[in-house]
Amino acid sequence: MSEKPARRRLGADERREEIIRVTLALAAKQGVDDVTTQDMAQAMGVTQGAVFRHFPSKDAIWLAVMQWVRDRLMDVLGRAAAQGRDPLDALERMFFAHIDFIAGHPAIPRVLTSEHLHGRSGALRQLVTEIMLGYEAKIAGLLGDAQARGLARAGLDPHAAATLYIGMIQGLVLQTSILRGQRTLAEQARRTFPVFIEAIRPCPPEGDTR
Repeated sequence: MSEKPARRRLGADERREEIIRVTLALAAKQGVDDVTTQDMAQAMGVTQGAVFRHFPSKDAIWLAVMQWVRDRLMDVLGRAAAQGRDPLDALERMFFAHIDFIAGHPAIPRVLTSEHLHGRSGALRQLVTEIMLGYEAKIAGLLGDAQARGLARAGLDPHAAATLYIGMIQGLVLQTSILRGQRTLAEQARRTFPVFIEAIRPCPPEGDTR
């Protein structure tokens, strides 16, 4: 009878990363509120004690999850924006990079909006607030740059438009979650973003029919 290969011993950083990834996978499958440390341990084939050797509490795990999300999302968005030919192109690249990131990690919106987690951890709530405000400021900055270059309406409120930009993503995630199987996130994003861009562009000169 063949024996199962021995499980490779992971270093501390690798094990923490594994716990974070498993936690996100479980949250996508069964919901944020129902994930237990026993579920995490079972999914990894270790004991609960092994989980708690790397994190002092369940709240500490969720905080590490959100820090992981922040670091990777900001990296993805930063690289997307850097490829932009102009501020509006950077906004478009960021939008679709964000959509792709969520598609690859469907539990993230649930973690961001979980009242259960936010009520348990002030540190997590503060971190989510910082992520949201930082993201909004980045979008508003690009919209301000677009105005300065004549690519966006002079009367546009960059911060209000940034709120709408983020709300678009949140709304699409909610819609496709409710209409599961009927609409895809990528499909709806492709239909929606051009409407946003058209709404913020300068109005054509009077008499211009282009």
